[in-house]
Amino acid sequence: MTAPAVGAGLSVPAGCQPLAPGELSGDARVAVVASDYHADVVQRLLDGAVDELERRGVARDRVTVAIVPGAFELGLAARRLADSGRYAAVVVLGCVIRGGTPHFDYVCSEAARSVTLAQQATGVPIGFGVLTCENHQQAVDRSGGSEGNKGAEAAGAAAGLAAMLQGVQ
Repeated sequence: MTAPAVGAGLSVPAGCQPLAPGELSGDARVAVVASDYHADVVQRLLDGAVDELERRGVARDRVTVAIVPGAFELGLAARRLADSGRYAAVVVLGCVIRGGTPHFDYVCSEAARSVTLAQQATGVPIGFGVLTCENHQQAVDRSGGSEGNKGAEAAGAAAGLAAMLQGVQ
């Protein structure tokens, strides 16, 4: 017999103690770092992220939005915000669309690496909402179109992990 599902599909095996994510404390603040490059797509990610945070009980006046030039700059901004101690979670949002050069590969891998390093160094959950798409239509589909809103998903992941980690302290 297993305990009720904690997440979307996993169940805690019988006899184990679940550390279930609750809700973020009412005074929790969240920072969102958004890349200005491909602003039409990133705006949709940003709107989805803020809506998701609000749905999870984070008032809009407790959300700080920092805008950076591109996806490559997301990691440093996220690290600085996480280091500040002011935020329970950080969400990074951006969009990189493949072109005809290897630039896409470098930007995508370094954006992901820098955000991972920031999260590991600070212990602050950082939701990764950077689209890496073959074309503009894929980006539109993933920023509130037919494939959902990956900004909302990243915000939900960061808030959920922050809430779970509150239970550890």
